Amino acid sequence: MEDHCLAPDAERSKKQVMAVHDAMDVLSGKWKISIISSVCYFNKRRFSDILNDVHGISNKMLSKELKDLEVNKLITRTVLDTQPVTVLYQLTDYGMTLKTIIDNLAEWGRQHRKEITGK
Repeated sequence: MEDHCLAPDAERSKKQVMAVHDAMDVLSGKWKISIISSVCYFNKRRFSDILNDVHGISNKMLSKELKDLEVNKLITRTVLDTQPVTVLYQLTDYGMTLKTIIDNLAEWGRQHRKEITGK
C-alpha cells in the first residue's frame, strides 16, 4: 500500500478526528460548555443568571461568548419589552442537539470527581 492511500478504517478515523476538531472550534474555550449547560438545564436564562452560574466569568467575556454562541446558531437572544429591559437566552433547536453531550459530560464529571476524591 502506498503512503498516500489510507485503509478504509484509517480514512474513517481521520474523518472522525476532523469532525471532533470542527466541533471543538465551536465549543472550545474555558466558558462555552458551562454557558451552554446553564442555558440547557434551566431552559431560559437571563444574563445575570448565567453570570451567577458560571463562576469566574466576567461580564465582558460572557457577552462575547454569548455572541459567539448566537453566531453559531446554538442560542437565541430574546429582548422582552419590560422596564428595565429583560434579555433571555435559550438554546435553539440546533443547540438542543448538544443536550446529550452535556448530560454525558455531567455524568463523566460526577464519576471523575468520585475517582479523584475517592468519595
